[in-house]
Amino acid sequence: MSELSKIFGSQVFNDSVMRAKLPTATYNAVKNIIENNLTLDSNLAEAIASAMKEWAIEKGATHYSHWFQPMTGMTAEKHDSFLSTTKDGNIIMEFSGKELIKGESDASSFPTGGIRATFEARGYTAWDCTSPAFVKDRTLYIPTAFCSYSGEALDKKTPLLRSMDALNKHGMRVLRALGNTSSKKVISYVGAEQEYFLIDRDLFMKRKDLIYTGRTLFGSRPPKGQEMGDQYYAAIKTRVLGFMQDLDIELWRLGIPGKIRHNETAPAQHEIAPIYNTVNVATDQNQLMMETMKKVAAKHGLACLLHEKPFDGVNGSGKHNNWSIGTDDGVNLLDPGPEPHKNPLFLLILSIIIKAVDVYAEVIRSSVANAGNDLRLGTHEAPPAIISIFLGDQLTDIIRQIEEEGEATNSLHSSKVKMGASALPIFAKDFNDRNRTSPFAFTGNRFEFRMVGSSRSIAGPNFIINTAIADIFAEVADRLEAAEDAQAEAKAITAEFIRNHKRIIFNGDNYSQEWVEEADRRGLSNINNFIDAKRTLLQEKNVKMFERMRVLSEKENQSRYEVLVENYNKINKIEALTAIEMVERDILPVVHRYIGEIASCINQVKETGINIVLETQKRLLEDISVLAVSADKKVRKLKEIVDEVSSINDVTEQSVAYRDEVIPVMRSLREDIDQLEALVDAQYWPIPTYGDMLFGME
Repeated sequence: MSELSKIFGSQVFNDSVMRAKLPTATYNAVKNIIENNLTLDSNLAEAIASAMKEWAIEKGATHYSHWFQPMTGMTAEKHDSFLSTTKDGNIIMEFSGKELIKGESDASSFPTGGIRATFEARGYTAWDCTSPAFVKDRTLYIPTAFCSYSGEALDKKTPLLRSMDALNKHGMRVLRALGNTSSKKVISYVGAEQEYFLIDRDLFMKRKDLIYTGRTLFGSRPPKGQEMGDQYYAAIKTRVLGFMQDLDIELWRLGIPGKIRHNETAPAQHEIAPIYNTVNVATDQNQLMMETMKKVAAKHGLACLLHEKPFDGVNGSGKHNNWSIGTDDGVNLLDPGPEPHKNPLFLLILSIIIKAVDVYAEVIRSSVANAGNDLRLGTHEAPPAIISIFLGDQLTDIIRQIEEEGEATNSLHSSKVKMGASALPIFAKDFNDRNRTSPFAFTGNRFEFRMVGSSRSIAGPNFIINTAIADIFAEVADRLEAAEDAQAEAKAITAEFIRNHKRIIFNGDNYSQEWVEEADRRGLSNINNFIDAKRTLLQEKNVKMFERMRVLSEKENQSRYEVLVENYNKINKIEALTAIEMVERDILPVVHRYIGEIASCINQVKETGINIVLETQKRLLEDISVLAVSADKKVRKLKEIVDEVSSINDVTEQSVAYRDEVIPVMRSLREDIDQLEALVDAQYWPIPTYGDMLFGME
């Protein structure tokens, strides 16, 4: 056995461990529950808990934790010891089935959006048996969902699991109506590419903005940025490679299949990509990956930055969400096959996705809205805020035929690539090129949703995508089940959906102004800020969709909106207060000292009678003084506005005030500070510069 195969999943209570630790009958029963979404009975839970405890203790665990994902955007954990005492004063290690399947937490201490009052404290965590437990830091972690005392979802996982059920239910209805009798389940899969920055930890600790907010609130651009393109896929620096190698080992132990690692476009930016997994497991693994990245970075004297836009004027970081659906018997429903025009099931599902993305474009856009992504989306390295679908030449030609003739009779064929040197192979070209500017691009057998922010959980985007597509699956299933000829009806539906929703398809340059204008002519929404995006959660058609699919009740949807908007407000307040502190306590005092030094120098020069440099010094003194006065006025104004906005009680009204009043003043203040950085002697400047952070790695 190779060393890697010994390491991979060694800390995970996975299928092979269950098979080894559980009696055959118990193991088969557990597998049946997981595969068929059945309820776990108490006797079975006791057997699993006993085996899980013994395995965890063998791995050195002394505690267990129900690990969940509240609406804070982070993960949460409370550690309980396996330890119990006996009557004779000795100890035993215990872990019951009841403790496995249900835990309790103080729900009022987590964001609830009004579902729970402060004094109504009880909340529950419930074991997600489809996501494997794991041991980390001598603790058994049990993936769970989190709900209120009355059962409402208070986390990111519960609606995700519900959306998977909805997609399975209505996807299977479509398959059954079309004659599929072998598949038992429709499953959504995701592979989430994770972008991030690495900088020296000592420099990180000297930046209050990075510590408190995750991004730089000030910083002038260095002479060199990413314009040379020499960072992308370049040789990985020794210190960074050491981090990557250790990260891979830690992730592999936890069963997270880190597959790809490379330098990204911006200086100090990198990417890691895993192998696909089911959506809920992939979500758990991505959360765990982000936590592990930060810990491993610290061990290497580095800081891992996951913010969507840690450096202004430099490419931000996304989390490309590669989404697909398949069946339990191994069929990828988004695989077009060698002749997609002869694959009616694929074409039907493609048309369903086209309609879902068109009808629910605004709420899909809302799924990636956060304060960080407001700084990233629409700039030159990220998709615009307009939702559209890229299909490529082959599929676009097929849907053109379907639209015009009702069916497709041929498809474009792949050609050969000949590179002109005898030593190089001749190989088949892919059917379609890639479009790196498209927010929702078909890439061969999946859709790549490129708008997801690097710091966010992928649960939100995926439960909304799942739900939107499940809703159209349900519509199609109703029609197929009522039709005399389901195959003919499927063909008609495919043509109808393409005709009515083709406006969402765009294969060109999404970064161009021409597309913005064309999208407006097509009637597509261009929602370029957080609060306008999040308001779409409350649109009646979206509320009804979530209710129909039993993913979110109206009350849960409203509470989720309240939590997300309140979180946005808190982020902006923290950023504003951090900017105020940095300017008043760190930057302006240094600037004033430097002004004093220049003034003193001018006086000394005057005394010598040598006036040749006086004009230069006076201009420098004037330029810095004007900027310092301006910055002082703006920081005072910022303090007043933050106080006013903080007193607004309505979360939506407050968020609009942060967007329209606070953020513009912060942006203007930054302009002054960044100009001051370029003028003040580097020995005086109190915080590490962009050049220090982005180019200081060995």
